[in-house]
Amino acid sequence: MGHQKVVSAEEAMQVIKDEDFLAIQGSGGGVGETTLLLKTLGERFQQEGSPRNLTICHSTGIGNQKDTGTNYLAFPGLVKRDIAGHLGMAPNMAQMVLNDEIEAYNFPQGVLSRMYSAIAANTPGIITKVGLHTYVDPRIEGGKMNAITTDDLVKVIELDGEEWLYWPKFHLNVAFVKGTTADTKGNITSEEEGAFLEGIAIAQATKNCGGIVIAQVKYLAQAGTLNPQHVRIPGIYVDYV
Repeated sequence: MGHQKVVSAEEAMQVIKDEDFLAIQGSGGGVGETTLLLKTLGERFQQEGSPRNLTICHSTGIGNQKDTGTNYLAFPGLVKRDIAGHLGMAPNMAQMVLNDEIEAYNFPQGVLSRMYSAIAANTPGIITKVGLHTYVDPRIEGGKMNAITTDDLVKVIELDGEEWLYWPKFHLNVAFVKGTTADTKGNITSEEEGAFLEGIAIAQATKNCGGIVIAQVKYLAQAGTLNPQHVRIPGIYVDYV
């Protein structure tokens, strides 16, 4: 038998360790955002001083441009690096970037979204012409947002005589995904969600890295009662609800 999947948010946060790489589903203004999980993670750090030095990744801005979203993680020591398609929805986190308190990369939303599928497929990463000769080209700034961000996460390669940008895959340790209903086996439906976003790809990618997937939902159902055709994230990809 497997472990108990239905737990409190506080219990779920205990699986996150120092230096973990956390992938976060969500889009600006609350769409598909794992608000409870983010808030509880921030509260755990305030109470315990742990986990520390996380890398977080999200393809879009997460928050309400005021005090939600990744603002809940805007404490010195909690996040080491933020890899994002947009940071403006979380002004507290953006200010930490401006203050050189965390490393930060601003990559195209589509690149990060496709990255999850690439990791799920166990490919080396993704190759694209998007970003060539722009801010994300490593010969210019490589998407680095401040002076303390120095590692190159994108490379220029040549294929068939043409230049491409190569984005090596990440290694994910933990994922936060969002749905509406979960059954006790972790199957997730999304009947009240405004968008499905990358939930299934993030979950598959994280499991392919040997990581842990934590889902936030509104309702709980008994196993076997959900319509299989409505399941957006199968329970085999979900560790905790």
